[in-house]
Amino acid sequence: MNILAFFAAAVQSTRSLWRVGQTVLGIIFRHPITGTSIIPILPDGRIVLIRRRDDGCWALPGGMVDWGEDIPNTVRRELMEETGLELVEIKRLVGVYSAPDRDPRIHSICVAVEAQVQGTMAVQDTLEVMEIQAFFANSLPPEQMSHDHSRQLQDYLNGLTTLA
Repeated sequence: MNILAFFAAAVQSTRSLWRVGQTVLGIIFRHPITGTSIIPILPDGRIVLIRRRDDGCWALPGGMVDWGEDIPNTVRRELMEETGLELVEIKRLVGVYSAPDRDPRIHSICVAVEAQVQGTMAVQDTLEVMEIQAFFANSLPPEQMSHDHSRQLQDYLNGLTTLA
């Protein structure tokens, strides 16, 4: 078991270093980084949110597109990494969000999608995620969400497809 734990820690450290490296490259080359936000919908209609470790705020799961990866595979990977849930189907594009100040760390362009999901919620990436919960639309947390996720979620609830 110790060998498995060692390899799991090594993989997690490598992922974290890669994410830091991506941020540094974005700053050095002064080009926006592409990422995703996922609005995961469980079979019972609840929306899954994560509580981020870096700012303590509720957020949509998601993350940066890795080199050689497309948006659907990024959605699948980030969903599993952050929530333990499986992607059933990407239902619709909610929007593309590109305001330079939408992410306090870097200039990122975010492709937000609605996704039908299944499985059991479980924190997979403890370096990024503190908590996972599912909420019905009428009982979402009232506090401001991380980044511009409140806007993304509101656009989804309003049935909009946004280019911002």
